Amino acid sequence: MAKYGKKSQSKVKRAMHEMKEGKLRSGRSGKKVTSRKQAVAIGLSEARAAGGKVPKKASAKTGRAAKKATRRPAKKATKRTGRPAKKNTTRGRATKSTRKTSRKSSR
Repeated sequence: MAKYGKKSQSKVKRAMHEMKEGKLRSGRSGKKVTSRKQAVAIGLSEARAAGGKVPKKASAKTGRAAKKATRRPAKKATKRTGRPAKKNTTRGRATKSTRKTSRKSSR
């Protein structure tokens, strides 16, 4: 039994021809489609909308989403960011404590 019907074949074929001619545009942004995979996806989407025989879209259990889910979970952020502590300055002027240390070192 075939997975795809005649309508889906014709929609994908039309999308591929348009892509090769440089006339196929993506839906929301309207940018020119240059990827073969994207052209096929657009054709299948149009076939679904027209009621053609097309398998269901891949669920979250397959593909990239599944690979991300199987990865080790990210560590939680801690309070310490790893950045060096702020210098003891107030609006560009050195405070008393830094002035004392600078005087001692200059002597």
